Formats: sequence, C-alpha cells, structure tokens
Amino acid sequence: MGWSKWIISCALLFLVSCSISYKLEGGSINYDLTKTIHISDFPNRTPFYSPLSAMFNLALRKRFVEQTRLKEVGSNADIEIEGEINNFSVTNMAVKSDAYASQASLTITVRVQYTNNKESGKNVDQTFSANREFPSTQTVDEAQDQLVPQIISDLVDQIYNSTVANW
Repeated sequence: MGWSKWIISCALLFLVSCSISYKLEGGSINYDLTKTIHISDFPNRTPFYSPLSAMFNLALRKRFVEQTRLKEVGSNADIEIEGEINNFSVTNMAVKSDAYASQASLTITVRVQYTNNKESGKNVDQTFSANREFPSTQTVDEAQDQLVPQIISDLVDQIYNSTVANW
C-alpha cells in the first residue's frame, strides 16, 4: 500500500506542475524587418486632468516596450506612433424616477496614427475611446483619480491590439 500511495502522489505532483503557456506578444510584427519604434508624446488637447498626457504616454510606451522586442529610438524608426488626446467628457447615464441621473460616465478619446515604415498596408489612423461609469453622487474630481488609470489601460489595450497584435 505504501508504494501505491507514493506513486500516485508523484504522478499527481507531476501533472499539477506541468502547464502549457501561450502568449500573444507582438503578434503581427515581422522582427526580421522591424526592429525599432518611436512613440511621440500624445498631448492632452482638453483642458481637463493635467496628469493625463504623462500617464497615457508612460502606459503606451511601457506596453510596447514590454510586450514586443522593438527597441525604442528617438527618430527614423521602423514603426512610428503619434497622436493626441482629444476628448475628456462626462455624460449622465441612468436616470432615476425623480429625473436625476444616478450614474455618470467618464469618456476619454485618443486619435492615433500608427505608421509601419517597413511593411505597407499595416498603417492605422483611428480614434479610440474608452469609458467608465461612476455614481453621480461623486464629482468628476472625486472619481477621476480612480477611473483615469483604468480608462488608459483600456485605451492602450485597444491601440496595441489594433496595431501590432492585429486582433
């Protein structure tokens, strides 16, 4: 009996420790042709939330540097990304029976121009938008510090997936 428990324990340990990992990093990049990337600063063209541009720029750079094998350069890159943050707006959403809004939505919109100088037909010129809802009992000033990083994360995902992940 002792041996069978030991064999079963070893077999279970072996099965639990084995796993298959699959990553979709830099999905459609031809690394034989494409080696460098330049990401221009995205200015915040809205009068709202002054740290937005710096937060967005950092998140976008971090995503492309960490998830691809591209080297970031200052100019003459194989891939160039530029654009601007062109909308930061709040919209009232759900209306209660007393005609007051119970939910509001914060939306940020970014225009992106992605140029692949090595592979024709891979360029993207698109506007991306993401939003998060919050209770209307909060002001935008109260909600934005929590919501903006989440919205930026969504925007960076959309941009990455539309350009190099090719989803």
